[in-house]
Amino acid sequence: MMNFFFSRSSSHPLHDHHSQSVSEKTHHHSFSETIMEENLDVAESIIKKWDVDSQKHDKFSSMFEHEKNEAQRFLEAVGNLQNVLHFYVKLSPTSENLIRAQNLMKTAIKTLEKEFYFILAANRKNLDSESVSGRSSLASTRSSMSEISGEVSEEEDSMRSPHAQDIAMAELKSIADVMIGSGYAKECVNIYKIVRKSIIDESLYHLHVEKFTTSHIQKMDWSVLEHNNKNWLHAVKVAVKGLFYGEKTLCDFIFSFSEKIAASCFAEISRDAAVILFSFPHNFARSKKILSPEKMFSGLDMYEAISNLWPEIESIFAHESLADVRSEAAAAAASLAEALRVMWSQFEAAIQKDTSNAPVNGGVHPLTRYVMNFLVFLGDYSGLVSDIIGDPSAAARTPFPESYFSSPTSAAEYPSEPSITTHLAWLILVLLCKLDGKAAHYHDVALSYLFLANNLNYIVSKVRGSNLGPLLGSDWIWKHVSKVKQYLANYEKMSWGRVMASLTEDPTVGIPEKFRKFNSELEAAFKKQKSWVIADPKMCDEIKIYFSNNISSSYRAFYEQYRSGVGAESIIKYTPEDLDNYFSDMFSMKEAPDSYRSMVYPTLSDSSILLHGS
Repeated sequence: MMNFFFSRSSSHPLHDHHSQSVSEKTHHHSFSETIMEENLDVAESIIKKWDVDSQKHDKFSSMFEHEKNEAQRFLEAVGNLQNVLHFYVKLSPTSENLIRAQNLMKTAIKTLEKEFYFILAANRKNLDSESVSGRSSLASTRSSMSEISGEVSEEEDSMRSPHAQDIAMAELKSIADVMIGSGYAKECVNIYKIVRKSIIDESLYHLHVEKFTTSHIQKMDWSVLEHNNKNWLHAVKVAVKGLFYGEKTLCDFIFSFSEKIAASCFAEISRDAAVILFSFPHNFARSKKILSPEKMFSGLDMYEAISNLWPEIESIFAHESLADVRSEAAAAAASLAEALRVMWSQFEAAIQKDTSNAPVNGGVHPLTRYVMNFLVFLGDYSGLVSDIIGDPSAAARTPFPESYFSSPTSAAEYPSEPSITTHLAWLILVLLCKLDGKAAHYHDVALSYLFLANNLNYIVSKVRGSNLGPLLGSDWIWKHVSKVKQYLANYEKMSWGRVMASLTEDPTVGIPEKFRKFNSELEAAFKKQKSWVIADPKMCDEIKIYFSNNISSSYRAFYEQYRSGVGAESIIKYTPEDLDNYFSDMFSMKEAPDSYRSMVYPTLSDSSILLHGS
């Protein structure tokens, strides 16, 4: 410690006190100015050593890259220079030292601008947004700042080698702190924007995100548009969770000196790219080209992506300067929801307007396949569809009881899905009513019942084997399984009743005539039903059981009783085993030919997957 002694020039107390005060004040002022001049000299020696203008004819040499200790001294010198400026502004605004300090500050800021740009440009790969966004903590980055200042011992340094990303972030933060603290925030932010905005733009380009207007989308072939949809679905997840989150993390850290500056900087580098990203689904939804049921799933995928990412969108773009990004994302979701509601209505209308004929063989109608495959896909989006479609009103427009539209089981197990459950049940009911109308066009009543059994059984199997099962509930399934059995019973009665009747006991009819009658009715039934289809193997097995338990067993008893009669050999054409063999070959498992399928459903034929699905 330095000790200063002051002599007294008078013995008068007041005079002595006054003289001492003036002397101390004068000496203190001279001492402070001396210190500031020394600080100015030291700052000048360091700043001029790294003056970028002196390197203009040579390749730029970064002190942060080659002389980290010098870099720390440079930053300290600029900080001290700022104190010198404040001192001389108060002391004498016209001081030569003030002008000297101001010129030095300009030189220093030029150097820091160059260093800041160099670190940003040289570390484009090290500062990629994905790795920054994946950081669990910035503690390692903060600790690496001591690496720059030389505060890590050699032992510690040998044990730890900070990642290049950590060092770069720490260096950028240290420069930003000094520049912002010295009043050069704008210059620092401008350099940052030049580098990082281009990185965001390039990243979106590599993610195949382009700016498409509604008219552009309207002119695209669906295959091209669908490809762009898939690109966007991948890009939006990477962009929000990786790119924008990483850039915000980086920006917040480097400009942690000021939250306002950090928010403003991130807004300027990300706003345009984010708006372009969310404008695609917005313009997609407004395009009339997509308003058809087959396009619903592309719309649902995009709506789901925005919905799932909404917490991140609100968090990343929370600042008021990014309100237009949030608005664009919200508008995209709202437009998609509106378009999806239109597509839903179109889907229902397409079912009701279908005029195609029922298959001649009683098999599963293409309309049934299309609708059920469509609904199976929709079942995977049940929560979204429920949110989008809203409260159902279908039940109010029909004379059917409310119990048809809901299941106590499904309501208990899935209380959050009442809306979609009702909508799905309603659409299946619309389909069943349409199938009833098509069945009425069959001239053979037995074939109409087989047609209804095939189609309802297909509907039930689709419900059971998908998410539709839990949504519609076990009660709904049980009701419709019972209805399938009733259709089969009616088919069996109408198709085989006359065969069974020929074997009944009738004393007025002789045995030979009964054999002839049985042969005639059996052959007629076989001939008529030869081309009929039972679409499901299990249902075919049920028919076989009926045939075995009724027709075969009755004939076997009749055959065993009368085959030894006089003249029996001339009238008996079939053994019981023949009946079993004929029946096993009777029903074909094939469906309608593709040429028929392609003709019957022109309004929905764009979706081959849905139409030809199993």
